Parts: sequence; C-alpha cells; structure tokens
Amino acid sequence: MLTSVRSLLAASVLAGAALAATPAMAQDEETPIVTVTGNVALVTDYRFRGVGLSGGDPAIQGGITVNTAPGFYVGAWASSLADSPAYGEMELDVFGGWAGDVTDGLGVDVGALYYTYPSNTVDPADIFELYAKLKPTVGPLALTLGVAYAPSQDSLDFGAGLPDDNLYLSADASIGIPSTPVTVTGHVGYTDGAMTYTTNSKAWDYSIGASLTVLGNVSLGVTYSGVEADGINKDVSGFTDDTFVGTLSVSF
Repeated sequence: MLTSVRSLLAASVLAGAALAATPAMAQDEETPIVTVTGNVALVTDYRFRGVGLSGGDPAIQGGITVNTAPGFYVGAWASSLADSPAYGEMELDVFGGWAGDVTDGLGVDVGALYYTYPSNTVDPADIFELYAKLKPTVGPLALTLGVAYAPSQDSLDFGAGLPDDNLYLSADASIGIPSTPVTVTGHVGYTDGAMTYTTNSKAWDYSIGASLTVLGNVSLGVTYSGVEADGINKDVSGFTDDTFVGTLSVSF
C-alpha cells in the first residue's frame, strides 16, 4: 500500500494544527525581536520514548533555541549515547517551527525535527520527523497533546515487511504545587511503526515525576519511566525495564 493508516492520521492532525497555527504578526514594540534560550542537563539515563539510549549510564545533554517575536524558532539539542556502530556516541537534533497562542488558554507548536548521529559508522541512521502539539491550559494544569510523524525513509526501512514510517502520539500534563517550587508531571505515549524496537511495531511508554526549581534556573528532578510492548527486540530488552531517572539541569 502506498499510504497507511499511520500516514493518513498523521497528515490529518498535522494539517489541522498547521491551519490553527496561523501566527499573529502584530507585536508589542517592547518585545525583543530575537531571544536565545538554552539548557544544560545531566541525567542518570537518557530515555527516548521509554527506551534507554545511554545504555543505563548517565548522559550529558544540552540545547539552544533562537526564538523570534512572531513565534518562529530554530534550535539544536544534543545528548551523549551508549557507543554503538548504528548511532555512535552522540545524538544531535536540529529543529525549527512556530509556537504561540491561538486563543486564550490554547497554544500550538508545529515544526520539523532532524535526528542526526555524527559519529555513527553504519548508514543510514538520520531520521526526519514532523510534529504538532496542542497546549491547552486548564486552571493550574498545563496539558500537551502531541503527534509526531516520521515519513518513509531509508533509515527506517528494516525490510521483512516491517513499516518504514512511524507515528507517535503523546499526552503530557504538569501542575505546580501551590506555594512550593515543586512541579508534578505525567506522560503517556503510543508508537506505531518502525521506531518501536518491537516485532509487532507497537508500544506504549509512560512516566511520572516531579521537579524542584532552585535559584531561579536550576532544576532537580526524578522520573519513573517504563515501556509496555509485546515482542521487544532482544538487543534492547535490557534498556526498556522500568527505572527511575534523575535530572540536574540549568537553564539560561
């Protein structure tokens, strides 16, 4: 089949979010035209959609984003990995898109992301992905409903009749505990396609955690993360066990 349920669903959701995300160009004269934000973090394990990509070892991560007043942005993010021929020692992601409020209490973020692995020795490994997020706020509760779609590409073609595209659906929630610097977060995601590391191309991932902000820009956090799936490939089965992940990050 030239099209799949995954691609049709992703196209519908991404197109709808893109239409909703028509940016308002009028800006407050005092709003900076360009701002730069970033962060550096140390995590006890790099978990990507529930799978440990640093081999259960600590990882150093960091990113930088250039934001514009109309809402357009570009940036890059990197993490150390467990050294392997397929991915090397580092992941470097570059991305760009638009984010902003489309109405009171509802934000939208749409864009594209390119996962690269500069030191890998087995090609191809890089992955291109489109994403869209709706961000409603309900009182003190901040929600994010997301879809990410990686279209058919060589790096996702594992043969044997397996899918060579990938659909990821996610829901996140966060709430600050009143009169404290503590924020509680929850996440659930569903993968259907080539990026599941399973024989049936389907997996759920989940996490729940809390973070503490100190000194204004320093965050200490802990998250409990796991994966539920049938037929997890044996080469990653040791990196999908439920685990606690600690994070120390500094933002600027």
